[in-house]
Amino acid sequence: MTIVAQVIKNKTVQSIFTISPNATVLEAITIMAEKGVGALVVAEDEKLVGIFSERDYTRKVTLMERSSNTTPVSDIMTSKVITVGLNHTVEECLQLMTDRHLRHLPVLDKEKLVGFISIGDLVKAAMEDQRVLI
Repeated sequence: MTIVAQVIKNKTVQSIFTISPNATVLEAITIMAEKGVGALVVAEDEKLVGIFSERDYTRKVTLMERSSNTTPVSDIMTSKVITVGLNHTVEECLQLMTDRHLRHLPVLDKEKLVGFISIGDLVKAAMEDQRVLI
């Protein structure tokens, strides 16, 4: 069974895109568009403090008629972040994401951010596990 460490190793793009909680929402969505990602890790002094996602943007900026130019990421980010470790299995992560309605999971190793996985990364790994099993 595949573990998170293997998922991270097999990712095409292994970069972790971060943003400061003090940055504006416009800066965040610009980075997301440039990098082609659906979420950013919000970090302060290399410490994980939240996640900013497309879902946060649509629900907390657009629908609440806030300005992307002036609203700081800290005002709308998800601050109660659920994380996983390198030894969690793909199955455990998928179950967690399903139960908690998540699309992204930061990966920590001894409190240090070492990866950021999406549901797509995990589905790809699960499909490969099934292919090998068959």
